[in-house]
Amino acid sequence: MTTVRVLADKDTGVAVVTLDRPGRLNAIDLTMRDELQSVWRELRFDDTVRAVVLTGAGDRAFCTGLDRDAAVPQPNSPYMADDPLLRVGPKSNDLWKPVVAAVNGMACGGAFYLLGECDFLVADTTATFFDPHTTYGMVSAYESVLLAQRMPYGEVARMMLMGTAERVSARRAHEIGLVSELTEPGGASAAAERCAAVIAGAPAEGVQGTVRALWAAKESAVAAGFAQAAHLVSLGNLPDERQAELFAGRGTSFRTR
Repeated sequence: MTTVRVLADKDTGVAVVTLDRPGRLNAIDLTMRDELQSVWRELRFDDTVRAVVLTGAGDRAFCTGLDRDAAVPQPNSPYMADDPLLRVGPKSNDLWKPVVAAVNGMACGGAFYLLGECDFLVADTTATFFDPHTTYGMVSAYESVLLAQRMPYGEVARMMLMGTAERVSARRAHEIGLVSELTEPGGASAAAERCAAVIAGAPAEGVQGTVRALWAAKESAVAAGFAQAAHLVSLGNLPDERQAELFAGRGTSFRTR
């Protein structure tokens, strides 16, 4: 079963890419990871698509990161850690067409691999953002590096260090610049598609060059952070069984700000 849907409108030049595992809160398993990589690569060659909207199916979550049931074997070395989501986003697959994220519900953890490589975010008022890594004995490395390019340092540090105890509301995300536009519930996709249609109406060469220039402004910082990330994860993550214990004992209380 396909877990990523793509609907392209040749009249507007906009493709809508939808994460389609609503029963699993659009968590990314290895099948979805592979499908996303294929989608980004295919869109590179489709000249009828000039802008992309990325969203999640259902009303509970945009994406909740890596599916905890995904089996990801690791080499027994801190120098060869294999991060399954490292190449899941559009930029890491060399797609330089603009990608606008439409977020509703939860966006957390590994979702930031995707959001960190989108060009801007539109969210409705149901959206919340948080990172559970530290709560479950894991290092938030790649996620932190990507969000540090989009938010003030203190805000991203608070999000990552507070873990599951606190969620950033859509309104607060808009105030600090993570979200560029806030809509009523259910309105994020339509608003993102309107923006994408405007962008797709401009000459593609200028748009894609601008996307590339914008990413170039921060990619050296991302590359430097990523160079340390694998070692930090290898050294700082608790063993899988201890992570599982913490996850099984997780509470449901949290504060939204």
